[in-house]
Amino acid sequence: MIGVTVLGATGSIGVSTLDVLARHPDRFRAVALTANTDAERLAAQCRQHRPQYAVMVDPTAARRLSELLAGMPDRPEILTGVEGLEQVSALPEVGYVMAAIVGAAGLRPTLAAARAGKRVLLANKESLVVAGALLMQAVADSGAELLPIDSEHNAIFQCLPPNFSDGLDRVGVRRILLTASGGPFRDWPLDRLSSVTPEQACAHPTWDMGRKISVDSATMMNKGLEVIEACWLFGTDTDHVQVVVHPQSVIHSLVQYEDGSVLAQLGNPDMRTPIAHAMGWPERIDSGVTPLDLFAVARLDFQEPDFARFPCLRLAFESARAGGTAPAVLNAANEIAVAAFLDRRIDFPGIAAVVEGTLEALPRESVAGQGLEFLLDIDRRAREQAEHLVLVRG
Repeated sequence: MIGVTVLGATGSIGVSTLDVLARHPDRFRAVALTANTDAERLAAQCRQHRPQYAVMVDPTAARRLSELLAGMPDRPEILTGVEGLEQVSALPEVGYVMAAIVGAAGLRPTLAAARAGKRVLLANKESLVVAGALLMQAVADSGAELLPIDSEHNAIFQCLPPNFSDGLDRVGVRRILLTASGGPFRDWPLDRLSSVTPEQACAHPTWDMGRKISVDSATMMNKGLEVIEACWLFGTDTDHVQVVVHPQSVIHSLVQYEDGSVLAQLGNPDMRTPIAHAMGWPERIDSGVTPLDLFAVARLDFQEPDFARFPCLRLAFESARAGGTAPAVLNAANEIAVAAFLDRRIDFPGIAAVVEGTLEALPRESVAGQGLEFLLDIDRRAREQAEHLVLVRG
């Protein structure tokens, strides 16, 4: 029986993870579930899955969770704060950690899981964007397993040979083709983008995701962050990663080989597929996903991304090439800008403007030899600068 910690249990990835976990009660058990503020949903999950630990990052929400679970037989031990997240990520009875906390907030517990030698199911791409060198070194030092959950990176993982860590050039890989839906505005006239509302940006045409990730998909910043993530995961650079807009979201990504072959992973757009793949790997286990009906899909379309329409994607490529602290600044500024857009403090094009202004204001610094505190300080400074630019635009 494999013990599992689910970081971000109340989000869309966490809910899908628990669905897969519940389909295999003889194989997995929930040891710890965590959330930020949604005490009601976490309480319901605790009653269903009976974890030993429950973590609420917010202390007020933790008190509410305690009230909701009062009188529950075998009530879980309730922990709080980032320290609680780190503790349940490194428990000896835990084998797998689903890292599904959105944003840089997931960095510390993901690192804790890697340092403890767990199988880290990585749905928190920001951990690699902000601290790729630190996380990959922690994995190497501890012998942890890092398996990607983003549908695109999981697809790439499935299409690569087992020895891809020897170097993509050595195993005959020419480039990685990272697919993107293009979000809800891929065909809008550019002059209409300033009128985009948060509700429209969150209405993703194919995926059911949280609000922040939905906005990132609409700006294609999500794809830009995934480009940086792919470089770390697969030991390559941006010259060997191409983004392909694929509206149907049926092909989740592709790998092109030197011999002319292109391998693709296809499936219905349901995150339970990559979750089940990573939980069962190297075996295949039931995910509950409906099999793909190619006759119903009927056609597959592909487009080249337009950097004029998606300036956030351009900024992500530029930050990846610049290296150093640029990706961390990019991510922090984007989190502030997206939050401001969702709060209606800036318009949709203002997201890219705030990110670009923050990158221009903060000089790129080397991260060689630097630790987590240095990166967290960069993150803080970038957030302060981005918030200043939000106020200026507002």
